[in-house]
Amino acid sequence: DLEKEQLKTLKKVVKHFENGFPLKDVAQITEILNLCAEKMYEQEAFTEPLCELIKLFGLPFQKRKSSDEVNYSVEVSQSIAQLGCLMSVQSSQVRIQICKSVVNFFNMDLPGKLLSGYQPTSPNYKLRMAEIGGLAEILVLSLTLVENQLTEKLWVLKALQHLSSSGESCGQMVNVQGARRLCLCLNGADPSGQLLFRSSDILWNLLEKASKEVVVSQLRNLECVHALKEAFVELVCGFRRCDHQLRNDLLVIATLLAESPAVPMIESGFAKILVVLATCTEVKLPNPLVKGFKLTYSYEDFEMKKLLFNIIVILSKDPSAAQLLSENPVIPALLYYVKKYQRSGFPDWSAAQYEELQLHALAVLASVAPVLVDKYLSCQANTLLLVFLEWCMSQDPFFGRGNSFHGTGGRGTKLAQMCYSLRALRSVVALYDDAVNNSLCDQGAISQLLDILKYAADKSEEKENTVLLDIQADILFIMSVLCEEDNDRKELFSCEGIGILISYLKIDPMRFCCGIGHSCLLLNVLDCLWSCVIGCCIAEESFLEKQGIFLLLDLLAVEDNNLCSTILGILVEFSDNPKTILHMSIWRGKRDRTAANVLVQIWRKEEQDLGVKRDQYGKIVDTRRPVITSFQKQQKVIPLPACCPSFSIMEVSESVRAKIYSLFCKLGFENLPGLSANDVVTLAVIQHFIDFKIGEVWREISAEIKEEFRPVTSDERALKLISEVSENTGRMVLGLQTEALERQHHEEIKEEKKIYKKIQATQIQRDVINKSWENFLARTSNYEALKKAKMHQKTLIEASRSKAKLHNGPEHSTDIPKLHTTV
Repeated sequence: DLEKEQLKTLKKVVKHFENGFPLKDVAQITEILNLCAEKMYEQEAFTEPLCELIKLFGLPFQKRKSSDEVNYSVEVSQSIAQLGCLMSVQSSQVRIQICKSVVNFFNMDLPGKLLSGYQPTSPNYKLRMAEIGGLAEILVLSLTLVENQLTEKLWVLKALQHLSSSGESCGQMVNVQGARRLCLCLNGADPSGQLLFRSSDILWNLLEKASKEVVVSQLRNLECVHALKEAFVELVCGFRRCDHQLRNDLLVIATLLAESPAVPMIESGFAKILVVLATCTEVKLPNPLVKGFKLTYSYEDFEMKKLLFNIIVILSKDPSAAQLLSENPVIPALLYYVKKYQRSGFPDWSAAQYEELQLHALAVLASVAPVLVDKYLSCQANTLLLVFLEWCMSQDPFFGRGNSFHGTGGRGTKLAQMCYSLRALRSVVALYDDAVNNSLCDQGAISQLLDILKYAADKSEEKENTVLLDIQADILFIMSVLCEEDNDRKELFSCEGIGILISYLKIDPMRFCCGIGHSCLLLNVLDCLWSCVIGCCIAEESFLEKQGIFLLLDLLAVEDNNLCSTILGILVEFSDNPKTILHMSIWRGKRDRTAANVLVQIWRKEEQDLGVKRDQYGKIVDTRRPVITSFQKQQKVIPLPACCPSFSIMEVSESVRAKIYSLFCKLGFENLPGLSANDVVTLAVIQHFIDFKIGEVWREISAEIKEEFRPVTSDERALKLISEVSENTGRMVLGLQTEALERQHHEEIKEEKKIYKKIQATQIQRDVINKSWENFLARTSNYEALKKAKMHQKTLIEASRSKAKLHNGPEHSTDIPKLHTTV
């Protein structure tokens, strides 16, 4: 009768703890659970009390003191872990009850009655203990035990679904390959559809709360991708709204997988299904892959359409997917949206939905077109885009909704459509494909794009935004590519384009720092100037007549200008025209600065950035290597083949010093206005820059030769002589610099003496005035002083008279009669 007594005792225990276990008793209850599980193998009668005890684990634990939660945390977490381990018991009833209790962990309702002197633990206490005990990890491993029992598997998934709301639990699931195990559960036989729903929901949570990279790495095998594909195909033909929502969830998971390299999307056939679905409604082609699929134009279908477009963008980045995209009508399907929205009598997208899909399709076209250039040309895409741009410029009453990411900044206008159409054109023009570029120019793209550029520039003056700046930058880039190597196109551009470029160069330089895209716009303006003007005589003359060189120098004179190298390169190209040098010579900037002064200051800043050594006066420190940079000093001797440029040569191509030297070669080095003595010191280095560079190259040659073998006597003598010549040049320049500074010092001393003489004369004059004033005051206040002054005056008058007496001459008195004032 021992077993009967044990069963009775178990019932009493269940009855006693019907409102929850005290924390101090949880460890003993766990021992009772383990004993019951052992007894079950002999007596099934223990199944019922075991389930009842497990059921009580779903209730909140009870504590006598607040510190009990911390004091018993180890025992409780181990007990919850042991509860999960009981999934190994061969009883469906026990397994289901364990899962129900785990689900009840998330039920925050308090029991109706509490033990006397106890209170329930905090709501999240049991969840924290489950995380510490690793319950989620144990339940994921138990999926193997319930592989063939649908009901038990659904309950396990339900418990995991609740646990996956915690990031800690998600991490534990991932640690035991949870993502892969759950993905393989997607296609199990289940009439209710819960298996697919719960598995996909847990996968979502894993991607959000655990490491996305780790989850994707677990799903990237062929088996998981195939399972995902089968589940997606089954839902595509569903008609319920929940089917459509679940289909979109799987599509997002597929998108994340496709972004990861080496995922067998193409090998599994999943990519082909997605591409076909993305194009089947725009291009009607009979395809067995979409048999039974019907677009309902619901919100879920709208979201699916956008997700499918996004998949195409991702696939276009994979070279192995080019064949797949080429075999399907991807370009025609995208070009379907390159037209104005027209309402039809059949079920279709709303105006707002169509606009969003239209903008999305144009964005996708920009990514796909460079991969499928032949298809792009065969579909006359250039023509369609230019016609669409013409509609964007028209007065047609259209009010953009501005919905979605792609519609930002386009509300109430057609600017968003214009922006993404130009972006698509830019993407294909950037390929420098002659067929694409000739097609555009033959259809008058240059004139049309210049009209759009002028329109966008005018709009920017009214109200500036990033969309307008993007439009202008894209058009300028397209122009640069189209006109780069064709003088006829440059002449066509110069008719209206020069004036537009001049207006851009007049923009206040302070606007380049406002952060909304002016710097990028200016860079495109300079690129367009280089490609569309330089090299064409008509365009160059027009630019010079409109004082373009003055504007470039104004821009060059702006401090902290990041585009110095580009502007200097343009000036060097323009300097072949004699008028350019004349314009540079007469230019005056703020504070009457000259072009030579600006160039010298840029040189000094460049040398400072490169770490070239100069003393406090700007003179040469190292006469052997006067222009060497700190980076070059750190480089070791590396023998290079003749076809590879050395560090000295590479430094010339990367710095602005060579461009400044080239400009001074045209401007000249003598009689340059606006230069101080320090500028003259720097100019001496600039004048001999090429000599110093030649010396650097010869030193590199000498070092490379000596690194591998000893040169013969004659060669060694020649190398030594070349080195001495270079060093002598350095000493000579140093002497010129010293002479210039001494000359300046003498001029300063001379100027100082001149100023001192002025000060001295001023002081003498001030003393005379003061003495005169003192005498005046004495005459007015002291009668004796006044008499003395009168006597002195008379003496001076007598001394001034002529000694020779005039016969019968008049006598003139020096006194004023009846005078009563001393002034």
